Amino acid sequence: MLAMRILLVEDHLELSRWLSKALQDVRLSVECAMNGADADALLHTQEYALVILDLSLPKMDGLEVLKRLRARGGARGKTPVLILTARGGLEERVQGLNLGADDYLAKPFELAELEARVKALLRRSQGNEAVVHSCAALQFDTVTRMFTYGAAPLALTPREHAVLEALISRAGRAVPKEKLFDQVFKLDDDANLDAIEIYIHRLRKKLDALGAGGVAITTLRGIGYVLDAKIGNSTDR
Repeated sequence: MLAMRILLVEDHLELSRWLSKALQDVRLSVECAMNGADADALLHTQEYALVILDLSLPKMDGLEVLKRLRARGGARGKTPVLILTARGGLEERVQGLNLGADDYLAKPFELAELEARVKALLRRSQGNEAVVHSCAALQFDTVTRMFTYGAAPLALTPREHAVLEALISRAGRAVPKEKLFDQVFKLDDDANLDAIEIYIHRLRKKLDALGAGGVAITTLRGIGYVLDAKIGNSTDR
C-alpha cells in the first residue's frame, strides 16, 4: 500500500483545518472537500485509504455521497468510511451503517478517540497484513506512523515522510515518479512533477547520514525510484 491518503469531507472551514492538521501531525496525507458534490467527484477519480465524512453537507448530503461510493463497487467502492457528524440520532446512525459506513463518531468528540478510530480502520483495511514495513535497519510502523532506524526515530517533514512511506511499502520495487506525486501532493498544491526530485534528494542525504548498513534510493531512468538495502552510494541508472 502506498502512502495513506485520507479524504476529509467537512464543510465547517475551521474544523476542517483543525482536523487536517491533527491528522497530518500523525503522518497522514489529508485532502479536503467542503461539500458533497466535490467529495463525490473526487471519489470518482481518486483513491483514498479512508474517507472521513460529515453528513450535513451543502450540494449533496453525506449519506448520498456514501450511497454513491458503495454503489460503484471495485476497490474504490470498498474504501473505509468514518461518519463524523452532529446528527447523533439512532435512526441516522443505523441508516449510515446500513448504507455501508464502517464507523460512526458523533460531534463533539475527543481528538484522541478520532485518531484511534482512524488507525483502527486503516489497520483493518490492510486485511491483517504485517503492520511494519522494513528495509535493512529502516522500519515503518503503519499504526504509529513512525519511521525508525535501529531503535532511533527518523525525523522527517510531512512530504519526506509521504515519499519514504510510498517507497518502503514497495521496498525493492520501483515506484513511478507520477505515483509518488499523486500520493504526496494534493490536487490544489502548486507543484509540478519535478518537485518529487527535491524530496528524493533530501531523503538521500538523511539516509546517507545513517552510515554503513543503511538504505539507498536509486533512480531507475524512465521507470521511477526504488528503495533497497545500501550497496555503496545512491546512484542514478
